[in-house]
Amino acid sequence: MSALDGGRLNISACSLGGAQFCLDRTVTYMKERKQFGTRLADFQALGFRIADYATALEAARLMLHRAAVALDLGDPRATRLAAMAKRLATDTGFDVVNGCLQLHGGYGYLRDHPIERVLRDLRVHQILEGTNEVMRLIVSRDLLGN
Repeated sequence: MSALDGGRLNISACSLGGAQFCLDRTVTYMKERKQFGTRLADFQALGFRIADYATALEAARLMLHRAAVALDLGDPRATRLAAMAKRLATDTGFDVVNGCLQLHGGYGYLRDHPIERVLRDLRVHQILEGTNEVMRLIVSRDLLGN
């Protein structure tokens, strides 16, 4: 099982990087795009969504960092932490990109748009190196001693 830990951390980092790329593009888009004569960035509810996405990415990034340090140090909790980080990072990454696509409206869904491509890429991260359901199984077994 421990041989998979490094791959899980790699997939986690890829998910977070893709999500950060989309978030950065969405922030730029919101500063430029106007709706009803007002920039999207000036709608408070949309700003709150961006704040939530940035917060979720930072939390997942910290979990990934903690798992990577544990793996480097040979911590016996490394497999559990890697599974936790993989589950959190890939779910968070997909959710953030899905939200960014929504903020771009129909334009974000176009097949040649970068956010649409990243969304397809990040979806598979929830499956690679063990599905996120398997990550939950690893964590629960470790915590419950099964």
